[in-house]
Formats: sequence, C-alpha cells, structure tokens
Amino acid sequence: MAMDFRKAAMIGCGFVGSASVYSLMQGAVFSEIVLIDANKDKAEGEALDISHGLPFAKPMKIYAGDYPDLADAGLIIISAGAAQKPGETRLDLVKKNTAIFKSIIPEIVKYNKDAILLVVANPVDILTQVALKLSGYPKNRVLGSGTTLDSARFKYLLGQHLGVDARSVHAFIIGEHGDSEIAAWSSANVSGVPIHKFCEMRGYTDHDAETTRIAEEVKNSAYEIIKKKGATYYGIGMSVRRICEAIVRDEKSIRPVSSYIEGKYGIDGVCLSMPAIVGADGIDTLIPYELSEDELKELHKSADTLKSVLKDAGV
Repeated sequence: MAMDFRKAAMIGCGFVGSASVYSLMQGAVFSEIVLIDANKDKAEGEALDISHGLPFAKPMKIYAGDYPDLADAGLIIISAGAAQKPGETRLDLVKKNTAIFKSIIPEIVKYNKDAILLVVANPVDILTQVALKLSGYPKNRVLGSGTTLDSARFKYLLGQHLGVDARSVHAFIIGEHGDSEIAAWSSANVSGVPIHKFCEMRGYTDHDAETTRIAEEVKNSAYEIIKKKGATYYGIGMSVRRICEAIVRDEKSIRPVSSYIEGKYGIDGVCLSMPAIVGADGIDTLIPYELSEDELKELHKSADTLKSVLKDAGV
C-alpha cells in the first residue's frame, strides 16, 4: 500500500501525545491523524476534544483507531511510555519502556513497513535505538525528537539574555537528550555574528560564568517545569510539529534529531543528536558540524553514557 504523507499516527495519548496532535492540528500539517492508545477511551476523548477545535482551524480528520489504521500512514509518531517515578532509576525506566516498545513496534511492522518512525518517548535516544532494532526499518527512517526541544530552549534563553529574536540565534544542544547533553558554544552565533562577540556588544564579558549558567539552565529546564507543574508537553508538542513539517514538506531542514551514528565524529553504534538534514526520506545526512576539542570529548562521553545504558538494559 502506498504511503500517504497527509496521514499521520500518534501512538500514545498522554500529555505529550495529545499536545503534539493539538499542535499538528493548529499547524494543518496533516489531513488525517489517527490516535492509538492502550486506553481506548483516552484516545477517543483526546480525538473528540481536539476535533471540536477544527471549525477554527483547517479541515482534517482526527480520530481514535487501532494498529490496522497504520497501514497507509506516512509518518508514525511514538510517544507511548511510562514516566519516571520518584526513586526510580533511569535504568528501571529504560527497561520498563523497552518492554512497552516490544509490544508496540511489532504491531506497527505488522501493518506498515514503509513509514517514517518518529520516537518522542523518553529516554528518547535509547528508545530510538530500540525502535530501530525491533522494526528492521532502514536507519534513515527511524529518528527521535532528540535535542530539538533542548536546542529551542537554548535559543530562547540566549535570545532573552541578549535581547534579540530567538529565531535569529543559531545554536545547538547535541548528544544525549539528558544530563550528558552538550551546548555547542563554539559554533553558536546570532545571524552570523559569533556568540561571544554579540555578548560583548551587549556588555557581557564574563563568558565562562554566563555560558555555564545558560547551559545548566537549559539542561535543568525540564526538571524545573516538572517540579512546578508535574510534566512538560507544550514545548515538545511544538518540537514534534516542526520535525513533522520538515519531513512532510521535504524541507531538507537542519534539525538536531536523534539518529543512528555510524563512524561520524569518532562515534559508532549509538543513537544521539547531531544536526542532520531532515526531509521526506527522514534523515538525509548528518552535516559536518564543527566542534571544539572539548565539545568533541564531551560528545564521546555522552555516547559512552548511552552505550552503557544500552548494555545494562540488554538492548
């Protein structure tokens, strides 16, 4: 069956899944979105709630369904997964969500072998690799949201700090979407002006203190939001929409998504985020993004951290 890029599926209708579908509806990215959840009432409720806003948006079909409805979907988004509970280790969460993926991925493959898989569930780099392994899909057609949101937070905070439109800030968070992520300061710029020069123009000269503060604030953003309201979902919903737009419109847009790294940057055999060209085939290619010596060392540490988790979890 031919794939239809006007049709998407969302597997998992919790906070992140439903916020993502709402954002996709607002952006009129698809003409059809099917919602699938282990709790069918939840999927039906979210589909109805979002559909009731369609008179204020563009025509599309949003409905609850099941795995056979995936047959012609061009893009399948997976947000299903358990949240980390207090006192639960990261490894516990990995094992729990790997088990969930072992029930989901075979169902996807049963009905669709040609879509693009976009993994949003956490820990996203690990689960992107799990999805790749279990699905047997080509590597370019399995990607994770990765550090897309982290990079958006980075741009937002830099924009606030420098008094400039965040859209004029060009900077990436790379590596793991998590505690070992790296702020790639060496290539950060504001419309072509190196970030340190722009800082000096604004009267900031204590670069070490400011870069450390901003990088830590980016890394801890999710913890801060969760502490205050229990979960994060609007920002990732917007991130999912932006990745989907790049794929559906074959934009060849450069996005820091999680993908399988083979022999790039001295790293092999692990999914993590590096800037990549994203279009209708999923990952087109990684770009030759220049890193400082220290950033490259930190990237290797991040990759080693992920490999260690994969090994301990038996992935």
